[in-house]
This record gives sequence, structure tokens and C-alpha cells, in this order.
Amino acid sequence: MPRASTSTTIDPALDAAALLRRIGFFGLFVVLPVLAQVARRASVILAPIAVILLIIASVIDRRQRPVRPATYRLLTAPAFLAGMLVILWSALSLTWTPFLGPALERLANLGATIGLALLGYLALPDRMRSANLYLLPLGVVAGGIVAIMLGLFGAHMAPSGVEDDGALDRGLVLLILLLWPALAWLRSRRRDREALGLALLVALALTVQPDGTQIAALSVGAVAFAVTSYRPRLGVMLTAVLSAALLAAAPLLPFLARPVGAALMGPLAPAVLSLKSWQKVVTADPVRLITGHGFETALRGRLVGLLPANAPTTALFEFWYELGIVGALAAAFALYASIRRAGRDGPALVPGAMGCFAAAFTVACLSVGLTAVWWLTTVAIAIVVFVAVERGQFRTSRPKVAKLPRIQAREE
Repeated sequence: MPRASTSTTIDPALDAAALLRRIGFFGLFVVLPVLAQVARRASVILAPIAVILLIIASVIDRRQRPVRPATYRLLTAPAFLAGMLVILWSALSLTWTPFLGPALERLANLGATIGLALLGYLALPDRMRSANLYLLPLGVVAGGIVAIMLGLFGAHMAPSGVEDDGALDRGLVLLILLLWPALAWLRSRRRDREALGLALLVALALTVQPDGTQIAALSVGAVAFAVTSYRPRLGVMLTAVLSAALLAAAPLLPFLARPVGAALMGPLAPAVLSLKSWQKVVTADPVRLITGHGFETALRGRLVGLLPANAPTTALFEFWYELGIVGALAAAFALYASIRRAGRDGPALVPGAMGCFAAAFTVACLSVGLTAVWWLTTVAIAIVVFVAVERGQFRTSRPKVAKLPRIQAREE
């Protein structure tokens, strides 16, 4: 008797969507960490391409979460509202900034980066496939190996003075931020040995070409990760309070840190002289602490002499200098609320989230200005990646096998 053939319906559209989504995640998780080590603009160019592929895939198969409820929850979140207040105050500061043209261009770049992160968030599927998420630690490993090779042999591999000088520094910062979602994913799958090896590889990549900011970021992130793993509530509270307090009380930092720095490094150390310049800025025009000097004045002001050349180039200084108390306190509240919110869902991911928050905040405090496009894009990428890891934490319940009663042999 001929066997009945079982016909399976194949939808080419769904296959195309799955392929586009896989390519998008491969570009975001694997290609980007590698190319970021050699190209300064890799994140700015590749991240939008990957997000566009994810958007096309979500339009085809509609496997993302419902857009309206997700958008409503996002728009009504206190952290998002505080962040929008920062954006609105930045736009209002265009009326008194002395650099209207560059400030308007930089504000447009900031809005585009936020829009990129929102579109990536909305385009992620409701349930992430494990096969896609395992690409993340693979990409971090590949990026770490490339960084080590460039650190050891980069001087012989590339001529001096090329356009992409300094790309390795930006690429290592991206690796530091992507390390934490990769660790969170591996630990959620009980692959602790692989997670430890991944962390050691990134640490080795940082030691090949030592940089104080990167080593400090990885160290602070590791401390936050360890504390949160041991005491989750304590780790979340410390990360949120310390980050928000440092940003809110930033004008007091040079008065407190300069005597300590002078005693440790000497009064003529560059860092101490930078703190002295910060003190002069605060005391010269204290009224400007309320309104700020306007968007984009910190960077442009150095070029025209409004600011000392050795003034700090950190987010702590530039928030207060450009946006004043309104922008700084709104940003501090947004940071506090977002960190506390990240500690509520997905207990397995909380240590990694706190490590990423702490590492990113350390980089912003030590070396990165307020509106560097590559830095904003890097942070947006880390946020989208963490949301993707969170979407991969669903569990399917398997039916339990009923226990069979023991059959005891009867003696005859």
C-alpha cells in the first residue's frame, strides 16, 4: 500500500525574513566588533545597515512585539521622559548657544542615533533564537583576537598616519560594552567556563595596548558585576545611586579631587591642571550653572578660546557646562531610573546589565565628551544587544514524563 505523503507548506517570505534577520544579527554581533578594531566609523556605518535589515525582516514576518503597547510603555517610562527632557532642553539651548550651526547639526545626529536605537528596539523579534544570540560571544571573541593581533603587530601591518588611526581605541570600547551582554547570555545558559574565558580574552586585548580609561572601565564593570552577582539588590542600588550622584554633583568634583590629585601626582600633573581649569569655569560664572552655555559650546569653545584648552573632555563636565542644572539633573534622574528598571526583569541578566552600565559610565566620566557620534552609536548598539539577550530568556515547558509504578517480581 503506498504511503501517504505529508506535504509541508513552505513560505518563501518567511524564509527571506529569517535570512535577513540572521544577516542583520551577524553584522551587528560579529562583523561590527571585528571591523570596529580597524575602522573608526564602523559603528556609525554598519549599525544602521543591520537595523534596517532587522526592520525589513520584522515587516515581512511580523514576529516583533506589538508596536503600540511597546511604544506606549516606552514613552510613559520615567527614564524615557527624563531623557526627552534632556533633548528638549538641548533644543531650547540653541537660542543662546554661540555656535548655532554646529549645535543644530550635532543635535540632529543625536536625534538620529536615538531614533536608530528605538527602531532597533521595536524591530527585535518577541522571542530571540538561541542560534542568533550565540553569534554575540563569537563576535566578541573574533574582535578580541583581531585587537590582540593589531596590538602586537599593528605597527608593521599599517602605515603611520592613515585615516583610521585611533580606531583600535574605539573598537576596544565597543568590545568592553558588548562583553557584558555576552557574559549575561552565556551565564543564563550555564556556560560559566566559556564566560570566564571570554572575559579573560577581552582583558588580554586591553593589556596588549594599555589605556587607563579602558582598563578602568573594565575594572569598574567587573566590580559592579561581582557585587550584583553576590547581592543583586545592593549591586543595582549602588550602581544607580553612585552614577546619578556623580553626575548631579559634578561641579563639586574638581574642588574635592584636585587636592587629592595634587598630593598623589603633583600640582603640575595634566589631570590636576585640568581640574584647576574646571574650578575656574565654575567660579568664574556661577550663574551659568543654571542654564548652561548652550549645546556644543564645550567642543567649539576650546577652538575659539572660550574654554581653556586643557578643560576636561568628559560627560560630567560637558553636561553642566552646556546644559546647566536642568539638563544635568534630568540626565541624572534618567540614568538612575534606567538602571533601577534594568534590575527588575531577568534576574540572570542583572549582573551583566550593571557591569555594562558601570563600564559605560566610567568611559563617559574619564574620556568621552557629551555628543561624540561614535560613542552615542556604541551605547545605542549595547542597548539593542541587551534587549535582544533579554528576549532570548523565554523558557518552553516540556511535559513531564509520568512515573511508572515499579513492577515487583512475584515469587511463585
